[in-house]
Amino acid sequence: MPEDVVLPIPNLSLPQNLFVISQPHLAHLHENARKELLEGIRADQMAPYYRSVTAASALPLDQSLLDSMEATNKVELEKLNQRLEEAEKTEGESDIADALQAQANYLTRIGEKEKAIEAQKKALEKTAGMGSRIDIVLTLVRIGFFFGDFDMILSHLQQAEELIEKGGDWDRRNRFKVYRGFHLLSIRQFKRGGELLLDALSTFTATELLSYNDFVTYTIISNVLTLTRVDLKKKLIESSDIAQVLPELPVLADLMKNLYDSHYDKFFVALATLEQTLLIPSRLLHPHTRFYVREMRILAYSQLLESYRSLTLDSLARSFGVSVDFVDSELSRFIASGRLNCTIDKVHGVVETNRPPLKAAQYETVIRQGDILLNAVQRLSKVLY
Repeated sequence: MPEDVVLPIPNLSLPQNLFVISQPHLAHLHENARKELLEGIRADQMAPYYRSVTAASALPLDQSLLDSMEATNKVELEKLNQRLEEAEKTEGESDIADALQAQANYLTRIGEKEKAIEAQKKALEKTAGMGSRIDIVLTLVRIGFFFGDFDMILSHLQQAEELIEKGGDWDRRNRFKVYRGFHLLSIRQFKRGGELLLDALSTFTATELLSYNDFVTYTIISNVLTLTRVDLKKKLIESSDIAQVLPELPVLADLMKNLYDSHYDKFFVALATLEQTLLIPSRLLHPHTRFYVREMRILAYSQLLESYRSLTLDSLARSFGVSVDFVDSELSRFIASGRLNCTIDKVHGVVETNRPPLKAAQYETVIRQGDILLNAVQRLSKVLY
């Protein structure tokens, strides 16, 4: 196998389909997800993975299918073991490394987690080229993503970063940004994760991890929440890389455009559609759905309120296409939690903004950063003395 070819193993679409099947409220998606899951398992002859998912989920076991795949796995592994034995007897270190890598990749492909990890680590020990070593570690990261093993993901991301700093090429540095960004989104660090994905947008090659459309989807979802209005237009709406796939992602197109153009009623519809069609069914984003929707609403409310000193509740409700009671209740919660700088005058039905003066805001920033600096100095002094 050429050094620059990265195999899309394990198939990361399968745990996504398994996730959908495991969610009762996604019953309308179950049939298609089950079909795609079984097709992927058959395509890669994943007997170990099939055995584990049928034991732990509602997916029924087809014993004849399992027997057939196990027989295929046995024959293929015997061939790979024989190849390794011959390499160890008669060939050099590079041939042994290639044989170990072939064996590790097959175990990874069929979803034999523990044996695949052990084999990949053995291959890593024997592999000399820095690029190939990075690829093996990133394969271990993908195994972690496949099985939802977060400790494994984190440890091997750190290992990959260390190897890349020692001698990673341009392509692997860019692919690593996608891996790191993908992981950061899974732990709700949308700002840093979004920055990394956006940085890799024009150089995306990590198709072994996710498709380009999925990559653009995650890039938009994370960055529309964290970018300023100016950067939203410059880096997303006007991006040629995003524009070429945006017709295939109409919900995200509506979300960005209506937020930027201040069509808040249409924005709320797009956000609700996004929640139901992309966030809730996503294995990666499902745990963060409520957080994301809440933060996007706060962003929209803040954007509108910043333009006015005061607004009636009625006009605010009309702008968002919701009832007065709804917007009153939601603003009250966000004001009470300190997320919106405004007050509600219930007597007159008016929302008044109370933005702090610029100098006061700057003063508070200096005080806060000064406290952080002093604390850091105190900790350092304890270490030194």
